[in-house]
Amino acid sequence: MGDPALARIGFIGLGGMGRGLVKNMLKHGLGVTVHDLDKEAVDRAVDQGAHRAEDLAAMARDVDVLAICITTAEAVRDLALSPGGLLDSMRDGTIFLDHTTVSPQHVDMMRRECATRGIAYAEAPMTRTPAHAERGEVNILFGGESDLLERLRPVFDCYAENVFHVGPAGHAIRLKLIHNYIAFANVASWCEGFALAAREGLDMSKVIGIISAAGGRSGMMDLYGEMTLRRDFTPHMSLANAQKDVRYYAHWLEEAGLPGFMAEAVHQTYALASIMGHAGESCTAVIKAYEQLTGIEARLPDTKA
Repeated sequence: MGDPALARIGFIGLGGMGRGLVKNMLKHGLGVTVHDLDKEAVDRAVDQGAHRAEDLAAMARDVDVLAICITTAEAVRDLALSPGGLLDSMRDGTIFLDHTTVSPQHVDMMRRECATRGIAYAEAPMTRTPAHAERGEVNILFGGESDLLERLRPVFDCYAENVFHVGPAGHAIRLKLIHNYIAFANVASWCEGFALAAREGLDMSKVIGIISAAGGRSGMMDLYGEMTLRRDFTPHMSLANAQKDVRYYAHWLEEAGLPGFMAEAVHQTYALASIMGHAGESCTAVIKAYEQLTGIEARLPDTKA
């Protein structure tokens, strides 16, 4: 560990991304205390060398950096700002490191709340997948002062391939939501197209092959297009999280005074797929909403029903 002042890390959230981050911090010799509602996830981290948080307030009081990587802004707020919550327990001069994809309003509020307590708030949403987190290859978007980034760099170096200092505080989450909206809008569009192609009896191997060789190709299609047509909906990025991120983006767009016709259409598409029962599957399970309407699944020819 390069900075002995950041020797004690608390980490809340051992889901798809968090478990890989913790594994790599332990691999690099950091002392990490962990908490998650999933006791088995905590047990696995403890087996790798982490300490179990018996009490969240005590953990918050004892660590130099308290990192959180959970699902929503609302969940972070409940843990951090409820009476006797995390911020009430943290010491002056420590860092609240937020890896959660939240909303711009949340980031601005958390920065103010931390400042009143002498705590540094670090917004650091991530891109890439749980597989990248497992390998220590996530991308971090950091918004804030350079001095704070340098304090955290020995931590980030444990699990990030790239750390992008995107601007002042508040800019990282704004860029992350724009990125995620574009990515999930792209998924929704090609899932709609795939479903229509299947409905019309097109050869799905030719559909994805031709689209991937032309202007319709995208990073998300490269990652998940063939998986979708092979009916693999493993939630590397869940539909519920996609719906949440697009919802934050659409609300932010409205507050900015800009029209959001496309954003609302994408948001409602994911909301419909969620209502139909696919929230826990991959974001690409949005295709199932169309398939349930047509009664036809989009599959590669060599994929058995």
